[in-house]
Amino acid sequence: MKRSGYLMILCVLIGCVLAAAMAGCPKEEQVKAQANKPTIAIDLGEKYNTPDGMVLDADNTILLNIPNFNDDSHPAVVLRISEDDKIEEVCTLPVHPVSKKVGPLGIDVGSDGNLYIADNQGMVGHPEGISRLLRVNMKDGKARSIDTVAEGMRMANAVSCFGDSVYVTETSLDPEAVPMPSGVYRFRYSEFAGKPVKVAVGGGDRHLIAKFTTTADDWRATVGANGLGFDKDGNMYVCNFGEASLLKYTFDENGKTSAPTVVARGQGMESTDGLKVHPETGEIYIADFVANAVHKVDPKTGKVTTIWRNENNSGGKDGLLDKPSEVCIRGNRIYVSNIDLTLDGNEHDAPHTISVIELE
Repeated sequence: MKRSGYLMILCVLIGCVLAAAMAGCPKEEQVKAQANKPTIAIDLGEKYNTPDGMVLDADNTILLNIPNFNDDSHPAVVLRISEDDKIEEVCTLPVHPVSKKVGPLGIDVGSDGNLYIADNQGMVGHPEGISRLLRVNMKDGKARSIDTVAEGMRMANAVSCFGDSVYVTETSLDPEAVPMPSGVYRFRYSEFAGKPVKVAVGGGDRHLIAKFTTTADDWRATVGANGLGFDKDGNMYVCNFGEASLLKYTFDENGKTSAPTVVARGQGMESTDGLKVHPETGEIYIADFVANAVHKVDPKTGKVTTIWRNENNSGGKDGLLDKPSEVCIRGNRIYVSNIDLTLDGNEHDAPHTISVIELE
């Protein structure tokens, strides 16, 4: 047989294999997967090499924490992302007087218009209980000053402002305990009038309103309470990172929390990092650091839908997820912080990006 004949047969065989593979996946899923493919919204460059916490401000801009864990020769800052995805600095965050470093993770806008930021000192090598809650005092869209309003936490992580309070997840209450406990603190705005609130390390502090444990077979056993948010009815949702689960808490008339309900666990989720509750649908979007994925959870049924997932150590090429840690909803777009930490077989590399996924 002539060479051209062999080539023709080879082409036919390849076509058959591809057709068979596509036939195994429903057509609507094929189209949806392509529609949900992330792209690069912002290439942050070396100056902003480690993005993390995000929140949508009242003016439809996004506030973004840049802890710069991967290269702290650049200071940690807060950025503002405009509606056309341009960035500008809001402020440089003050280092801790002991560690001489700052590790901003979660961020939210309080009802007082100020920014509240979790300074996770554990992420910069000081897990002994010196993490802080910072307040950036805002006026006319500008940062005027920065205060420490609470201190003494081990691993302050997510921040969510609701009602008259600021809520902060504590990723590890006792790193030596098995299973490891973690939880959620609640601080009233009224407590911030004087000196910083002193938190007692270990789990006995009166501000600790929720506590649970994390069990896993690997390093995930050391990472507990993570993402945090509220729905419009005031229900509190917390990510248990290491168990790849989403928990729900309700409150009684006295503000006391119920026992947690497991809304979802697993179903393709390998970790549950940052979360956001969709303001219209109530669906919960979660960044999955381990799986390099973004998921959507139906809080009524617990069904998990994977919006996008790609391989580990992707390098963030063309917007692929690269150890995503946070999501933020703006209109029909999901913004994703690629924290790109050197954990779980990942290498830190450029580009340093915020990815975006277009929703239908």
